[in-house]
Amino acid sequence: MNKFLEICSGIASTLISIAFLFIPENLFEKYKFMPNMSDEINIIVNRIVFILGIIIISIAVSLIYMYLRKKIKIKGKNYIIQIEYGDINKIKKYKKVINFDECYTTTVGNAPSDIKPTSICGQYLLKNPNININQLIHNANLKASKTKSKFQGKVRYDSGKLVPNGEYLLMAFAKLDKNGLGNFFSYQEFIECLSVLWEEIDKYYGQEDVCIPILGSGLTRINGQSLTQQELLDIIIMSYKLSEHKIKKPYKLHIVCRKNDDFSINKIGESL
Repeated sequence: MNKFLEICSGIASTLISIAFLFIPENLFEKYKFMPNMSDEINIIVNRIVFILGIIIISIAVSLIYMYLRKKIKIKGKNYIIQIEYGDINKIKKYKKVINFDECYTTTVGNAPSDIKPTSICGQYLLKNPNININQLIHNANLKASKTKSKFQGKVRYDSGKLVPNGEYLLMAFAKLDKNGLGNFFSYQEFIECLSVLWEEIDKYYGQEDVCIPILGSGLTRINGQSLTQQELLDIIIMSYKLSEHKIKKPYKLHIVCRKNDDFSINKIGESL
């Protein structure tokens, strides 16, 4: 709401300033809304009506602009973040982060431990059915974590680590519980995962923009609860701002969002 008011007031102030700069004074004398009152009073009334009209137009323009806006940039001293609506699997350029679970599971299905076909990872695996994840892990020289996964004692990898595969960066992400469901058992674990991710992206971006999804906005739970896409986005942005590892300008970090009724790029920062 505050951002909306800022946009409205900015547009209104600009239009009013330009109007009073170029519109001649005698124009406000031509129309008399109150014929029985003096010219001075009618000029004041005309000015008030004119300003109210500008404010109404500004609100309408702002509403249309915010409804149609599909991306927004956040610029800092040494970084650029671009948040945009889209499907990361359909982006044709840039490096793209695809989040797997901590065990790099590649089985797509509907069992609790399977990668869901509607998820970003599931869609990627369906498009790349012959992927040899073990070979990619070996090529990246990625070391397994010292501890085993809670799910069947499988080999796991630290959350946030990346495995390059062409234009894609395959990410070890959600920790698995004993049923194979994706979980972060604490908020701090999620923050630590993001910290590792920024360092890994800094290592692999290779003077290209990098796209990431809103991590955790699917089936991943934090402390047993599913945070909203809006809340997760704000956490990710804040984590990146505070990290010492960033993509150097002019290259950008793109956060690609799936548009839904509970999320809007116009509400960035409101959940913190």
